[in-house]
Amino acid sequence: MADVARGGREAVVGGSQRGPGPVAQVRPLTALTRGFLKRCPHCGRGPIYTGWAHEVGTCPACGLVYEPTEGDTWAFTIIGDRIPVAAGIIVVYFELGSRLGPASLFAVMAALALLLLWTAPNRWGLGIALLYLQRVWWPDPLDRIPGQERHEGREGH
Repeated sequence: MADVARGGREAVVGGSQRGPGPVAQVRPLTALTRGFLKRCPHCGRGPIYTGWAHEVGTCPACGLVYEPTEGDTWAFTIIGDRIPVAAGIIVVYFELGSRLGPASLFAVMAALALLLLWTAPNRWGLGIALLYLQRVWWPDPLDRIPGQERHEGREGH
């Protein structure tokens, strides 16, 4: 930041980690599908996670920084984690368990809990895809998406 005060330029997020060549504009549904499948929402080639849910950080194929600032996907993660929990609350609130019996209620709640755990990395990948779309639609001049042209230094605007 001090070099900006001296007339220099601020570093670009992910600027030194460029992949080869430009990538075509990605459709929103394609980016969301890629994120849900735990692939890079920009190119679809690089993984978002290694193992079950260890975030890679940067796409090895195109250089996209998945989460430039830690916590950027927090809102998407919170919402994505609460929707399955709300399904369990609906089951209890509408007394579906009393109609089915205690064993069935336990089975439904166990199935919802397993589904919540099993799909967690997919939902987190969806959050990364939503962040990617947010970055594409409302760009920050310091945040670079690989393959996108930016018009910098325009005078008179």
